[in-house]
Amino acid sequence: MTLEDALRILTGTFAWTAAGALLLAVLMVVDSLFTRYKDLTEMRNGNVAVTTRFVMKLFAQGYILAQSIRTSYSIPEALLVSALSFVILLVLEALVRYLLDRFAGFHLDEGTRDGKIAHALLAGSLHLTGALIVASTL
Repeated sequence: MTLEDALRILTGTFAWTAAGALLLAVLMVVDSLFTRYKDLTEMRNGNVAVTTRFVMKLFAQGYILAQSIRTSYSIPEALLVSALSFVILLVLEALVRYLLDRFAGFHLDEGTRDGKIAHALLAGSLHLTGALIVASTL
């Protein structure tokens, strides 16, 4: 491998990583708009349940992004696939949260905001499971 080849690979890796990190940041900000609490404020205040859910959601989105990068030929294609997958997960999450709220009296957002780890783990597991399913189709 020549120095030129190594620099080309490093430049490409940096571009893919930077684009992915930027997309993940944007997606997590958008996600926080759909919760019934302020994620960053709760995390700053030491709410472990909110932090747990946030970390699980971040991992889920990162996994989808990694799979879309692996199967894409261009950065725009990978970012678009990841963004569309995020929308799919957002819709599915809203549906499951509604069903849990309506039929089981299980309020994930309120429980997570109140520091209930069980609520955060369930919410986070929905993200992770959805990510595994979505990523398997890429």
